[in-house]
Parts: sequence; structure tokens; C-alpha cells
Amino acid sequence: MAAMIYVLILSFITLCSATANNGSSKSRDKFQPFCFGGHPGTNGLPGMHGMPGSAGAPGRDGRDGVKRDQGNPGKNGLQRPPGANGMKGVKGEPGIQGPAGQKGDQGDKGDNGSARLASYMNWKECVWKKRDDKDSGEIYHCTFMKKYTGTALHVYFAGNFKTTSCSGCCSRLYFTFNGNECSSPGTIDGAFYQETNVNHRHRHIEGHCHNIKKGTVRVGLSVGKCVTGDKLADSLTGWHSMSRIFIEEVPKPQQ
Repeated sequence: MAAMIYVLILSFITLCSATANNGSSKSRDKFQPFCFGGHPGTNGLPGMHGMPGSAGAPGRDGRDGVKRDQGNPGKNGLQRPPGANGMKGVKGEPGIQGPAGQKGDQGDKGDNGSARLASYMNWKECVWKKRDDKDSGEIYHCTFMKKYTGTALHVYFAGNFKTTSCSGCCSRLYFTFNGNECSSPGTIDGAFYQETNVNHRHRHIEGHCHNIKKGTVRVGLSVGKCVTGDKLADSLTGWHSMSRIFIEEVPKPQQ
């Protein structure tokens, strides 16, 4: 709006000047121009800012700075107390099994060791219930596996044994090992002499036998005549009760 007013005023001034200059003197005498010089006008309002120009192209990178000498090393920091122990980590999974190592050289031969055999390591018990009126011969046998040669066998018989129907007679119970009586340290036996009456009694025969090789051993219980020369008694084994043979491999005794 201000720009339009400014244009109208400028056009009016131009028209007045042209009339004054181009009219004759006669006319000037008769006509008085109505355009008079006025006071200077005030400055017009500033115009509106123009549209911003487009951005220019980026400038080039600056040149590299001058390389200076390396600085002195810094001082070591102050030593602080160690921190608290961390929490225990979670147990990891087992690793992959490694390959087998190389076979080592054969070691030197060791000294011969002494037989060390606990009693519970090798023993056996044979049990039977049978009435046997045999007067002579094997009553029962039990098979035993002996593990070592340098050991002894501990055996015992427990059961009922009767002698009867005679006076001044005798019966003998004894152990055999593979058909032979023990020779070291001696026989394992018991003699039962009958003077009068009938004797039904529990009997017990026990002992150790050495020098028996390892392997299967046939341990037998037999009855027979006594070495006293008395006549053989009428015998009965296992009267209304259990009979048993116990076998145990044990270390040899001290010398």
C-alpha cells in the first residue's frame, strides 16, 4: 500500500514540472500553476527482504598441521587396595575328552610281596540235613576254590554224631583234602570212644592245613576206625539236626 502512494506522489510531481516548462509566457500570465514546492517527504518504509540465495559449494579441506615432538610419558597412577572378590562363576560344562596318551615304558619288576588275605575275602560253608548211619567212609564233601598257593585252609565240622551198640569201641571223624589227610601241621580229626550206653552229642572238629596248592580243593568229612586199635563203633551222623562244613582261606601263621 505504501508503495502505491509513493508512486502516485511521484507521478503528480512529474506532471507539474512538465506544465511549468512547456507552457508559453502568455499562458503563464493567465494560469498560475498549482504545483508548489513542498517540504521534503519522510523516508518511505523499508522494502521487504529478498529470498535467500542457494547454498554455495562446500569449501576444500584445510591443510594438515605441522607434526610436533612426542610428549613426555605420563606418571604412574596411585596404587589402590585390591577390590573385593567377585562372585563365584557358574560351573561350566565338561570339556571334550582328550586323546589317549602314549604308552609308557615298562616299569621295573617289583619285589615279591607277602600274601595278605583278609578272612572275609574267600570262604565257604556247606550245610546239609541228612541222617547217615555210615560207620566207615566219606560222609560229605564240599568243593572250594583256593586263590593262592602260599595260604592255609581253616576248616571245621559242626553237627550231631552218635556211637552205640557196643562197649569199648571207638569211631574217628577226620578231614581229607583232595582225598588225603592233612600233613602240615597235622591231621584234623576227633576220636569218640564208647564204653557203655548211647551217646547223642554235638561234635566239633576244627583245624588248619598248609601246603595246599591253589585251585579246586575237595574237602571231605569221613568216619572210620580209631588209631587206638579199639573195635569200630556203630555210628550215626546228623540225628535230627543240621550238619555243616566251614572252609576259609587265610594267611599262613607266623613262624
